[in-house]
Amino acid sequence: MTNTSTAFLIAFLTLTLPLFVAAQKKEPVAVIFDTDMGPDYDDVGAITLLHAFADKGEAKILATMASTKYEGVAAVLSVLNTYFRRPDLPIGVAGGRALELKDFQHWTDTLIAKYPHQIKYNREVPDAVSLYRKVLSQQPDNSVTIITVGFLTNISELLRSKADRYSPLSGQELVQRKVKKLVTMAGGFPSFREFNIKEDAAAAKYTFEQFPGTVVFSGFEIGARIKSGLPLINNKSIQKSPVKDVFRIGIASAAEDKEGRKSWDQTAVLVAIRGHKPWYTLKEGKIIVDDKGNNQWNDQAKGQFYLAEEAPPSEVTALINELMMHQP
Repeated sequence: MTNTSTAFLIAFLTLTLPLFVAAQKKEPVAVIFDTDMGPDYDDVGAITLLHAFADKGEAKILATMASTKYEGVAAVLSVLNTYFRRPDLPIGVAGGRALELKDFQHWTDTLIAKYPHQIKYNREVPDAVSLYRKVLSQQPDNSVTIITVGFLTNISELLRSKADRYSPLSGQELVQRKVKKLVTMAGGFPSFREFNIKEDAAAAKYTFEQFPGTVVFSGFEIGARIKSGLPLINNKSIQKSPVKDVFRIGIASAAEDKEGRKSWDQTAVLVAIRGHKPWYTLKEGKIIVDDKGNNQWNDQAKGQFYLAEEAPPSEVTALINELMMHQP
């Protein structure tokens, strides 16, 4: 190669390489995170993954919502957001007929008593549907991913909502305009009766019948084979961590968790932010939910998908355990 050719190549790369790198860099996924943050504690693992992705520039957390309304759920979300150095993240709490299910291990009480938080009572934060409408109205069209790892109570009420001071659109119209997709830990496939659906079956049924866009399900069978938490609680370098405290308390409270807690909710966050490949394939169709919370799958329909294993669960287990040890 001549000196002239070499000089030309260097000049070309100098001009084009930065543009190529910029083109390859993905925009962070804009997320509203909706959790029951209560009866189970895989929710804590899930919000940890979400904050880890946000710290890596892969996610932008717009709000954290509670689909339960037991007193203290807003404070627990405040503890975790504060720990991950996002104390001002908006928090919304379900209203109306929302459930008040809470953990039997009392890890929620431990977090509130032990760690700093700005929000102490549910009454200090807005109703979840109002906050959904406010946040969505401020986002670009087709830009928001909603992650639900609890009941579909808030989403159902959002879809039913009317025009208000935040938007002249109905809830259905607002979701259709602003939401790119819903990723949900719900159901079991091809058929099951799963907790997040059956505890508020009416909300799940309405949501999945009426949601005006793509829905991706991480079913019960996906997270059931992924055990997490032991590397975190055995890591002596991690101290004064609410996440570690929750898994330490939770794992010690049930013999079934001696190898780690099943990681249903973490899988939904993983797929919402990084996509389903290489761990899963997508099966297209549509969920059918009956009044008792049983679900079936119609594989002749379009627009909804459930995850099917592609890689060994051990690969996802290792990744989730690593992400759950993320420190702010």
